[in-house]
Amino acid sequence: MDRTFLSKHEISRVRHELRRRLLTVSATARLTPQMQRITLTSPELHDFVSASFDDHVKLIFPGTGDTPEMREYTPRSFDTARNTLVIDFALHEAGPATAWATDAKVGDTLQIGGPRGSAVIPDDFDWYVLIGDETALPAIGRRLEELRPGVPVASFVIGEAQQITTKTDWSPQWIARDGMSDDATLLKAALENFAFPHGEGFVWIAAEAQVARHLRGYVTGTRGHNKSWTKAAGYWTRGKADTSEKSIED
Repeated sequence: MDRTFLSKHEISRVRHELRRRLLTVSATARLTPQMQRITLTSPELHDFVSASFDDHVKLIFPGTGDTPEMREYTPRSFDTARNTLVIDFALHEAGPATAWATDAKVGDTLQIGGPRGSAVIPDDFDWYVLIGDETALPAIGRRLEELRPGVPVASFVIGEAQQITTKTDWSPQWIARDGMSDDATLLKAALENFAFPHGEGFVWIAAEAQVARHLRGYVTGTRGHNKSWTKAAGYWTRGKADTSEKSIED
């Protein structure tokens, strides 16, 4: 993306042609007990565009009767030369996405739509902090792989540790649930022991909607971080299927 006319640290918003594509499963892998990776392929991916690490595509699953079930997922990686798209599925107890990903085999098909657009956070900050739960891990992994070499990145993730290849100066914290504290409490406790580096940094948060809202308030309020350099999103909402909040503000 050409950033010639953008100011320093300016987030650029890009609209994409909205279209559906029919893809075929070419590989499956269980990365961790609760994370399934599906590689999809199709000639229709030759012009696929995903400009930001936290973009979303709609995955369209068979539903009841004529009504399909749709869920949003992050493009973990894609290669237009090879016509491939990788989606990582955080597995949970129920839902059409988990059921499909668990049973998917080579040759199965899946229809996708989007991304509709991208909000591109520039790679010109002095440092980055990435915060989230399992649902945020595909975006966090992609960000770590795409950021410039040597830039300091701290991540705080509730969930199973993953092997991620990055050229950044990455300091990960993997946080296990203890069965008593909620995610917001666990993540906030980890952040309380973390000193934000000197310079101008960007904090990115994605988790359950109320958790993300609580953490954004802590980062921008208690810690005084610049609101313009903080992004929070609710990737899911407790008790509501297929519900998210793309951008959580005050």
